[in-house]
Amino acid sequence: MAQVISARKAPLSFKQKNQVSRAAKVVAVAIALTAGVGAATLPRAAYAQSYVFNSVSIEGNERIEGSTILSYAGIARGQSVSAGQLNDAYQRILGSGLFETVDIIPQGSKLVIKVVEYPTVNKISFEGNKRLKDDELAGIVQTQLRRVFSPRIAEADAQRISEAYSQQGRIAARVSPKVIKRRDNRVDLVFEVFEGGVAEIERIGFSGNSNYSDRRLRRVMATKQAGILRALIQKDTYIEDRVEFDKQLLRDFYASRGYVDFRITGVNSELAQERDGYFVTFNVEEGQQFQVGEVTITSDLPEVDVELFEKKLKLRSGKVYSPARIENEIARLETLAVREGLNFLRVEPRITRNDRDLTLDVELQLTRGPRIFIERIDIEGNTTTLDRVIREQFLLAEGDPFNPRAVRESAERIRALGYFETADVQAREGSTPQQVIVDVDVEERPTGSIGFGGSYSTNNGIGVNLSFRERNFLGRGQNFGFSFDTSSSTRSFNLNFSEPSFLGRDLEFGFIANYAESDNDNADYDTANGIFRPFLAFPISDNGRLQLRYTLDYSDLGAPRVDEGEEEEVGAVILQEADFGPRYDSSLGYTYTYDTIRAGLSPTSRFRFEFGQDFSGVGGNSAFVKTNVRAVAQTKIWNEEVTLRASFQGGALNYSQSESRATDRFRTNPNIMRGFESNGIGPREIRDSNDIDDPLGGNFYAVARFEADFSLGLPEEYGLTGGLFYDVGSVWGVNDGYDELAESAGGKIVSDDFDLRHVVGVSVFWNSALGPLRLDFSEAVKKSKYDKPLNFNISVSKQF
Repeated sequence: MAQVISARKAPLSFKQKNQVSRAAKVVAVAIALTAGVGAATLPRAAYAQSYVFNSVSIEGNERIEGSTILSYAGIARGQSVSAGQLNDAYQRILGSGLFETVDIIPQGSKLVIKVVEYPTVNKISFEGNKRLKDDELAGIVQTQLRRVFSPRIAEADAQRISEAYSQQGRIAARVSPKVIKRRDNRVDLVFEVFEGGVAEIERIGFSGNSNYSDRRLRRVMATKQAGILRALIQKDTYIEDRVEFDKQLLRDFYASRGYVDFRITGVNSELAQERDGYFVTFNVEEGQQFQVGEVTITSDLPEVDVELFEKKLKLRSGKVYSPARIENEIARLETLAVREGLNFLRVEPRITRNDRDLTLDVELQLTRGPRIFIERIDIEGNTTTLDRVIREQFLLAEGDPFNPRAVRESAERIRALGYFETADVQAREGSTPQQVIVDVDVEERPTGSIGFGGSYSTNNGIGVNLSFRERNFLGRGQNFGFSFDTSSSTRSFNLNFSEPSFLGRDLEFGFIANYAESDNDNADYDTANGIFRPFLAFPISDNGRLQLRYTLDYSDLGAPRVDEGEEEEVGAVILQEADFGPRYDSSLGYTYTYDTIRAGLSPTSRFRFEFGQDFSGVGGNSAFVKTNVRAVAQTKIWNEEVTLRASFQGGALNYSQSESRATDRFRTNPNIMRGFESNGIGPREIRDSNDIDDPLGGNFYAVARFEADFSLGLPEEYGLTGGLFYDVGSVWGVNDGYDELAESAGGKIVSDDFDLRHVVGVSVFWNSALGPLRLDFSEAVKKSKYDKPLNFNISVSKQF
């Protein structure tokens, strides 16, 4: 029975068509079998019927060759065929997916096979889709143009499209494939899409947690609750794969804090009656927190000096147990082994549990691993990034002894570059069992940005800015960027470049070049400053890094001049410093940085220390020593609900040749000392007769900041948290003789002594679409008469 597909009438579904067609074939075969045995006597009907065909006639095929159909049937001329074998032939021809209907009719010694071919696909289109574009859907479906149309594949395509929408949280999406018949046995396939609404997560709850609150655990997860900003936040949609990822995040969170018995007993996801939201509850068992017990190193290898490895050990008893601590120790000891020439040495951790005192004894056993070498490293998928950039992240090279831990660390280093959407690193057996091949499969991601904008302010007028930044310049892993800003009163140009793997080593080379002209932040004089600074940076310990640099600094201070008899707009100090004219400073410097985040020793604490000095006098017009120091410590308390942070920064400027100027001395801004304007504290020259108030900066400064960050009790997806802070600091010290110079012009120097200012305030942190913003509301509880307070400031939030 031929099936007629019409665009005017509602067509049968593919499933219904196949049911009708299959029933028709069974009836046809039954009729044929009855006709074939019509001449037989009644008693012979009880025996199995067999056929012998001398000829086969194929009807209805237009594109498919008869020989192809016969090959599917598997019936040869002169072969004895039973009724069951005829049915098998029918099933094979129909199962080929090439025919809409198949009839097998025995006519004596002749077998007639009638087929109706499926049409070819003339066009594939999508209707009703908005969230997923046609190009995205076309990449999902397997039906192809100018190929034989298959209802089974079309149904599967519809299911794939529905699953794609489910991955976006649209579980109510429905997809219906429709067929429109065209002439010449062609059809148009249309997928009618009803996208439906997003199934959001209305609430995320936890059951069984006592050490950490629901609010703290929700901050760990990638999935967020829906809130008033649900139209902007896309992490509040229910996606099953994301829930699985959240489960792993929770396991890692507890494991890093010593809860080795933590497990998730189940996740309940209840769909709202309106099918537009989920209520997700994680059932957890936290268990007890364990600490590190006895730490030992053992080895039965005669060439291993155990005492040497014990000296390198940093893991101590009494610390909260964390797998990350063990991994760090293993990596450190295996690195030492390679340095000592002990190839194939492996560090195997053995953990002994002590339930009585809730400790875990750690035995690090030094053993000999299998003698396996790296045959080669194959890299695929990098269309922009050069192979060498990826190879430089490997701690191993071709021909080196194979170390699985080093391969995993290399994979993490590749992902940390930020150049790739995905980076998969796997090892497989090489040409011999003693060799392995490391396969690296990456997918590139955009690494550059360009910006262009304009601005207007009452102080600076109309401004234009242009910027460009590329983190993987020319695929070489280099950082390159420049920016240009201009307005009626300020102009600046910045250029920077760095090569993080100079000469193929963990050695960073780069330079900074910039030039700026401005009104010097609330002052009545102009400045021009240009800097060219090449540098080298390299690690000197697990947590320490050293930067060496040379700086060529051009600076000029310009003060407005007035005609004789008119009052000056600036004081005597600025006029004298302006008379120095342009100056070039040439200096060598260094900065040492110690940061515990490199080792990741504690998930709740961090410490960073920076100390740097610049020594001028290598040419140039002056000689000085400029010292800067900065230290930041952070920890979390009350089950990590509150973050405490303390920081100190200061500096000293000592000239042995020439004198410092306002452009050289230290100045503060709201990012250094909250509660005051830029140049709001420190030495100033004032003259009441003509309202002169010139900030001079200081040769010394010191600022300490203490703050606490905490949740405001709002849903996490809003990105709003709060904080309290207390700042104390001072800027002081100008050149000798400035008091007399100011007095000779009828003015005086104020706020020149070390006098601490105190500021208290509250902060609101917002992870907005523009980036992490910080809003500070402050009050100076102790200040000088001449300071410039600032009660509100908004800035980009920075922690370290």
